Amino acid sequence: MRRRWAIWRIRPRIDAWVLRRVRPEAEAVISRRRVYIVPTRFGFGFAVMTIVMLLGATNYSNSMAFLLGFLIAALGLVCMHHTHANLLNVRVRAGRTAAVHAGDTLRFEIVLDNPTQKTRYDLQLSRHRRPVVAVHDVTAGVPIRASLAVAATRRGWQRNTMFRISTEFPLGLFYAWTLIELDQVALVYPRAADAASSPPSAGNNAGELTRNSDGHDEFDGLRAYRPGDSPRRLHWKSLGKRQPPSVRVFSDTASPERWLDWDALPGLDTEQRLSQLTRWVLDAEAAQQRYGLRLPSQRIDLDRGEVHQQRCLSALALYGTNPTR
Repeated sequence: MRRRWAIWRIRPRIDAWVLRRVRPEAEAVISRRRVYIVPTRFGFGFAVMTIVMLLGATNYSNSMAFLLGFLIAALGLVCMHHTHANLLNVRVRAGRTAAVHAGDTLRFEIVLDNPTQKTRYDLQLSRHRRPVVAVHDVTAGVPIRASLAVAATRRGWQRNTMFRISTEFPLGLFYAWTLIELDQVALVYPRAADAASSPPSAGNNAGELTRNSDGHDEFDGLRAYRPGDSPRRLHWKSLGKRQPPSVRVFSDTASPERWLDWDALPGLDTEQRLSQLTRWVLDAEAAQQRYGLRLPSQRIDLDRGEVHQQRCLSALALYGTNPTR
């Protein structure tokens, strides 16, 4: 793919002029005023060849050379029109972006939608002044989901930066592009500390570990019968269906409860405490414990599950920062 311009020496000036017109927006529709187009190096060579052919036809008064020269020139003009039109009316909006931890790669989802009846070919997606990361054909009525990666360097809200949608379709003679900046943010959790450290197991303010039980067992599924299993736990329905014998498995509803406390980490700075608390949240959720979180300015009651984990991690990510986007 030929992405370099033959007029690369004036590219910084063109970019500076274009950048002044770009503003964050929830959804972008690529209109004619947003599309910029220049010849590629191959396009300049094509133009020079056409001019030389027409000059030769003039010099020798050759009608066939004139005909061929004008046909080639017309082909270039038609190609310019199709390259420009290939970006028109494409809708660009923000998709869902999953939260990650600091130090990981954040992938902003971009949705390309084509409301027209003509397929848009060879749309190239890239960061501004960066190599192309994705090429897509966007058919009518079928949204395309692409992603742009960026390093998650610090916790908190991270905004998606400007990106470019470009094309050289159909013949690579012209390069058309537009710059877009979506009003899109993603949450970055603190970096999780080393798994070697575990929360304290005693003390009311230091991650006290208790147990909660309602005195009942919960049905947890079936497994294959093994010699020595109690006959009372046999799954008789499976025997009636002539299936291999299986037994019912129950789990004790008693679950440990743990408070993850900011004050249980003396001697650490703010980021180190947040990192350690993040590790404890992940470990407690993996162990299916009920856990709560105590921060100087916030308290999250005991619970467990994905929603509770995200709530705790979000509180850690936004601690001491502006919670709004």
